Amino acid sequence: MAWAPLLLLLLSHCTGSLSQPVLTQPPSLSASLGTTARLTCTLSTGYSVGKYPLVWLQQVPGRPPRYLLTYHTEEFKHQGSGVHSRFSGSKDTSENAGVLSISGLQPEDEADYYCVTAHATESSLHAHSASDDEEVRQKPRFLSHGL
Repeated sequence: MAWAPLLLLLLSHCTGSLSQPVLTQPPSLSASLGTTARLTCTLSTGYSVGKYPLVWLQQVPGRPPRYLLTYHTEEFKHQGSGVHSRFSGSKDTSENAGVLSISGLQPEDEADYYCVTAHATESSLHAHSASDDEEVRQKPRFLSHGL
């Protein structure tokens, strides 16, 4: 589980003194195979989605979380190694939300998806993930349904 030390390292840099947005995700989303799913991650009032890079993770039951992508702006984005271009990030400033779009839905896309805020402070990356109850209220489970 190579991801565990990295996640623990990132979480160990978090301090209670840093004010961070609360992230809210819908509890579930159902979509048909072949269509596009749009998962949202809304920041709490008083925080602007424009100021935060958002990291998206996928977790298939029984497997460790998989890094999908980071999206901040069109100039500052990163696709995870081996992650298909069907997965893309964006922001909806009118809803103050980050968006993960999954096009051409396939059965293997059924999973839990988590959003994570990240920011750089004094050369350290501070990440707040779904394992911190104060940071993510809900986790959406993508459910695929045949046509």
